[in-house]
Amino acid sequence: MSTSRTDAAVRARRHATQEMLERLQTALAAAARDHTPVTVAALARTARVSRTFLYQNQQARALIEQVTRTSRPQSDTSSSRSRTHPAWRERALNAEDALTQTQREIRTQRTRIAELLGKIRDLEHDLPEGSLQRIVTENTTLKQHVRQLTQDNKRLQERLASARQNNHFLDKHIADLEAQLAPYLTTPPPRP
Repeated sequence: MSTSRTDAAVRARRHATQEMLERLQTALAAAARDHTPVTVAALARTARVSRTFLYQNQQARALIEQVTRTSRPQSDTSSSRSRTHPAWRERALNAEDALTQTQREIRTQRTRIAELLGKIRDLEHDLPEGSLQRIVTENTTLKQHVRQLTQDNKRLQERLASARQNNHFLDKHIADLEAQLAPYLTTPPPRP
């Protein structure tokens, strides 16, 4: 049972590796056709594979080495110009993508800032003239009242603890007095 699962997993992994190698070959062919410089990052992005795959897979490394060996720089200026043109085009497309993403982020940030400013204006609009000073004064008064109540609570807690100690002492004293009176209560008084 586990052998069949293992065999199926191995077949699936080989199939996935073969698909990645085919995508890599397509990306290498496109780079050779456009005379684009071959870099691991560009190949990984174009072939939709990880850089780790390109570094660790022997067949992938062999394909990349084969393409880099065959694409040697030529001294012809027209060939040089045709190789730099696709690289410039790729940089321009990357810059356009980055610009689009930046503009989208700026729009998002501006929308968020506008929402927050609107909330601030709404809060300011609801407050009548001079209410800020009144709120600050009330806040200070409430803080003083809280401090006073905290001190009163602490004082009452101390009094309660003292009253409990006094009650305990008095209970003990009453018990001692009852113990002293107990012999007189059980014996009858002497007759005259």
